[in-house]
Amino acid sequence: MMNFVEDLRWRGLLHDIMPGTEEKLAEGVTAGYIGFDPTADSLHVGSLLQILTLVRFQKAGHKPFALVGGATGMVGDPSGKSAERNLLSEDILNHNLAGIKNQLEQFLDFDCGANSAEIVNNYDWFKNFTFLDFIRDAGKHITVNYMMAKDSVKKRLESEVGMSFTEFSYQLVQGYDFYYLWKHKNCVLQMGGSDQWGNIVTGTEFIRRKDGGEAFAITSPLIKKADGTKFGKTEGGNIWLSADKTSPYQFYQFWLNASDADAENYIKIFTFFTQNEVEELINNHLESPHLRLLQKTLAADITTRVHGQNALETALKTTDFLFNNGSLDFLKQLSTHQVLQIFEGIPQFTINKDEIETGIEALTLFAERTKIFTSKGESKKMIDGGGVTVNREKVTLSSKIFSELDLINNQFLIVQKGKKNYFLVIAS
Repeated sequence: MMNFVEDLRWRGLLHDIMPGTEEKLAEGVTAGYIGFDPTADSLHVGSLLQILTLVRFQKAGHKPFALVGGATGMVGDPSGKSAERNLLSEDILNHNLAGIKNQLEQFLDFDCGANSAEIVNNYDWFKNFTFLDFIRDAGKHITVNYMMAKDSVKKRLESEVGMSFTEFSYQLVQGYDFYYLWKHKNCVLQMGGSDQWGNIVTGTEFIRRKDGGEAFAITSPLIKKADGTKFGKTEGGNIWLSADKTSPYQFYQFWLNASDADAENYIKIFTFFTQNEVEELINNHLESPHLRLLQKTLAADITTRVHGQNALETALKTTDFLFNNGSLDFLKQLSTHQVLQIFEGIPQFTINKDEIETGIEALTLFAERTKIFTSKGESKKMIDGGGVTVNREKVTLSSKIFSELDLINNQFLIVQKGKKNYFLVIAS
């Protein structure tokens, strides 16, 4: 059985640890939890580190709890935020919670005996907790001085935005979560990102002051790219774990496009390869960096873990199609939504389906019904020079007529200008 803390340490995933935590874990099966914020109906790669921390915790023989914040999602955590976020309606919150629960169930084992995972929702213990009860039973144990000393609070109080009482109370609400799980689930450890250290310690302090109990804390560093920019963001926004929000192809490409320095870091953080396996991968990569072994191994491993083997194969075929002139046969097996995801970010044009059913000439299609070329003259010149293909077949005549028989999935034409410029024509 692996040593949980040692595993985090060599992977560079140990930021803070409360004294006595390692000794407590060494005693036997220990229950610990991480909270997940239901601000959307999917988690994103920024949450993946914490999900995998729970998986590592379980693999080390301990009992993981995933807390979804049905109650705290109505409040908003100020940690790491420069402004107060919008509060969610109950309907949206419940929708988001259902999506997050489904994702967590992909990773953790909920039927493995004493260390089976559990998902808990803090709304269950807060829904009947009145405000007066809360300030009497919880508020009196933590002083305002203690709460204001936290960095997350100080920064917001010193900013122009300030902080509402709602957000100020968040650390007390999260502290009570820890107390409740400690009291009712024998959960003695809370884990999270380093920005959560203040909130987590408030929980351990609350447990000590209210019941004289002992609890522990571990945090991991916030992940940044080697160039200092934020991890998990692209020009298109967040990289989500939901295939509906980020296609498996886009997900695969996100990891494949990591720099060498980032890939060397990510292979430790986001996979379960052992230290020896990681070192061997890094050494093999350094011998032939142009082959991008680290990136390919990383992308394949994480895509399979999040989306499954079939999704990885589709991502690989898409990559082969777009970058290596691979076969487009696999497109015929995909839904309209999946095809549109693959070509997201690639110029798209919509034409009336009636036009293509009656037949449309190449020059008209390329220069008038779409803007693939600026003029019929330019279009003709490129066709004559052999620089235009449609659905992987070279267009040799400018008088070529395209009909519905040419449509992929009865809807699409894949046009290439030169080798790398793709266009998607959608007949609707």
